[in-house]
Amino acid sequence: MLDLHVHLLGHNDREANRENIRAFLDEATRRGLKEIGFADHDYYWNQMNFPLILEVAEDYPNIAVRIGFEAEYRPHEEERIKNLINQFPFDFVIGSVHEFDGWIFDIPEEEHMHRKKDVDDFYARYFEVVTLAAKSGLFTTIGHLDLIKVFGARPGKDILTLADEALTAVAEQGLILEVNTNGRYKPVQEFYPERRLIEEIQRRGIGFTLGSDAHCAENVGRDLDEASLLLRQIGVQSVVGFAKFDKVSYSLD
Repeated sequence: MLDLHVHLLGHNDREANRENIRAFLDEATRRGLKEIGFADHDYYWNQMNFPLILEVAEDYPNIAVRIGFEAEYRPHEEERIKNLINQFPFDFVIGSVHEFDGWIFDIPEEEHMHRKKDVDDFYARYFEVVTLAAKSGLFTTIGHLDLIKVFGARPGKDILTLADEALTAVAEQGLILEVNTNGRYKPVQEFYPERRLIEEIQRRGIGFTLGSDAHCAENVGRDLDEASLLLRQIGVQSVVGFAKFDKVSYSLD
């Protein structure tokens, strides 16, 4: 019913023009989505065109089109992110961690390092940075909570212990976590976060949203029906969208 994590610009391999915006919205319409959230990576900031998205959205009155972006969280760059947030009346902002201590851990060139490094250590460090992101007060949403598993390396320590402080910070800040279906198409071949974490998130009363992390129009809404079913199975009754940072509830019934 909603996809709050799509990348119009992909990996900066296309333009934010009418044709491409329509391709995303046409696919959202075909999938029967009620809400779609454009959230390009902040490092493509100069290529974004938020007013044009909203202009094209006027031709799609049956879809709530939301504008956000995905910010790469680094502890020393909070002021930079704050300055970006202040430049447009965003509906939501996703805070994500794809790197720490100079290590961009989710690119294919770094897969071999997941076998060489101490897995418990880099999981612990990853969740330390996610905790700082949650505590920053900058975001509505934390993206793909356990992205660190992307290449299938699993810690010896219990994932619930490793993620505990981050989940506590998310709950205290009233943030939303996404079920991100894109992990199924990575080497780990499963949604972010894993089911045990999803169950713990539900137990703590933290809200969920849904995201395909689509970097092309044909992937908008991909596997979100299955993600919704999973949430219903563990007792989640609704998911969250956003309008100008206010939460909008969508029933899963």
